[in-house]
Amino acid sequence: MTASRVVSLVPSATESLRAWGVEPVAVTRFCPPPHPLAIGGTKDPDIDAIVAARPDLVVMCVEENRREDADALESEGLTIVALDIHTVDDVVGELARLSAALGIDVALPEPPAPAPADGRRAFVPIWRRPWMTISGDTYAASMLGWLGIDTVFADAPDRYPTIELGQAVALRPDLVVAPDEPYPFAERHRAELEGVAPTVFVDGQDLMWWGTRTPDALRRLATVLAP
Repeated sequence: MTASRVVSLVPSATESLRAWGVEPVAVTRFCPPPHPLAIGGTKDPDIDAIVAARPDLVVMCVEENRREDADALESEGLTIVALDIHTVDDVVGELARLSAALGIDVALPEPPAPAPADGRRAFVPIWRRPWMTISGDTYAASMLGWLGIDTVFADAPDRYPTIELGQAVALRPDLVVAPDEPYPFAERHRAELEGVAPTVFVDGQDLMWWGTRTPDALRRLATVLAP
């Protein structure tokens, strides 16, 4: 049975659904437009509005959505698929699970072969005031690792640690990889970031959004981050 009414609570899943020709009946305010019906955010969805949309399937994600919201939707009798993607290796299998839940046949993305480690270590800021970065246990770190680049806070116990910028300087990264989301790092921040290491600004969605974009995102990042 094909799911004809789909609610997506995950921006990257919304993008992938549309690439497959599936237009959700409702999405979060963080999803790419158009917003046929906005039903809150990834962490604060409007449960009543979702139920009222009468979806056949609600698409969620372990990383971005809350278990209590999934439980609330299931208690209303809705069908949930919760994707769990932490690395590039997870993408194809989880998208296959999503397509099966939708009841459709799709062409699954094929990431390029991983590059050998090139010895470079990157500092990846994702927020400012306070400064935040990524550990090795994140999809963004996996994307960089696929390109042969390690992250200087790979061993941090928190997945998204809060740090002082001086800590990044002390780790002597070879480069700063600065995405434009969730914090909008841009040229106006170059002088500050290059106090840590030479800085490359990248598309935050390419670095952090998984899905049908993953193969092309890896190729684009490989070009931008070439040694």
